[in-house]
Amino acid sequence: MKLSVIGIDVGKTVLHVHGADAQGKPVLRKTFSRGGLVEWLAQQVPCLIGMEACGGAHHLARVLTDCGHTVRLIHPGFVKAYVKSNKNDFRDAEAIAEAVTRPTMRFVAIKTIAQQELQALHRLRSGAVTQRTVIINQLRGLLLEFGLTVLRGPTALRRRLPEILETADGGLQALGRELLAELQREWVHLDERIAALEQRLKQQTQTLEPCRRLRSIPGIGVLGASAFVAAFGGGCQFASGRDCAAALGLVPRQHSTGGRSQLGSISKRGDAYLRALFIHGARAVLRYADRHDDPRSRWVWALKERRGVPVAAVALANKMARTAWAVLTRGTTYQVPVAA
Repeated sequence: MKLSVIGIDVGKTVLHVHGADAQGKPVLRKTFSRGGLVEWLAQQVPCLIGMEACGGAHHLARVLTDCGHTVRLIHPGFVKAYVKSNKNDFRDAEAIAEAVTRPTMRFVAIKTIAQQELQALHRLRSGAVTQRTVIINQLRGLLLEFGLTVLRGPTALRRRLPEILETADGGLQALGRELLAELQREWVHLDERIAALEQRLKQQTQTLEPCRRLRSIPGIGVLGASAFVAAFGGGCQFASGRDCAAALGLVPRQHSTGGRSQLGSISKRGDAYLRALFIHGARAVLRYADRHDDPRSRWVWALKERRGVPVAAVALANKMARTAWAVLTRGTTYQVPVAA
């Protein structure tokens, strides 16, 4: 039995394997534990291995690459078209083995340990921000039950809360003030946790050269630079900056047929968190674009006057993504364009 292509359906504890020879004929169908699969593949002749890009897949891909195999990760959405008839784990593995051999298939770059650590920092910070928003909304809801309203925004609530806790406004008794004080302490703790995580991200961006180069681009700060490197590494998986922007969902959705091209709103594919960071960064640049006289600032300001802030912000985020790809792949820093 000579294996040429292997498709692995990755599970938490059980992995389903489908193997095929050079002609694509199925020659293996078996289940393994994670440790058992690595031991078995370490004894096999190097071959092409395909997996869906899912939880634990990047770690397994690195281990199997060290064993001498060629590993390709595929977006799960691209595998679905190759599943025959009803879905089960072995058919998923077979579909992965077939999809990985397609010459036009698009693959997901295997993340390094450093990239996954950066991504973990962002996930922890994002989770803490979500928890803080929950606490703030809960505080507002409880205060409203006692007839106490506060101006919009966390700053106004932070300033008003100590005054509310010290007085008996709205008929608050000792128990009510105690519960609100507990929520306030949770809020303070989350603020400290978010600040600590952001400080660690800042230290990482100062240490990693790609992050330092990305921060030279207007609109890309600590969060945007570290999240971009965590998601795309050196950007070598893209043939052009347009492909990078498309991977972030910053290009129009296309629905064309019969020679008639129809473009809609942006596709919103890829990493929503990273896309949001780039759009927020673009809004910050757009806010002060009228104070600069370089071609880029004049272009985005004219676009804002003609189409409005949302369209201009997305267009600038698209340009930022393409610029970030060029900075990473060419090993340079951003240079402010000079008027002709």
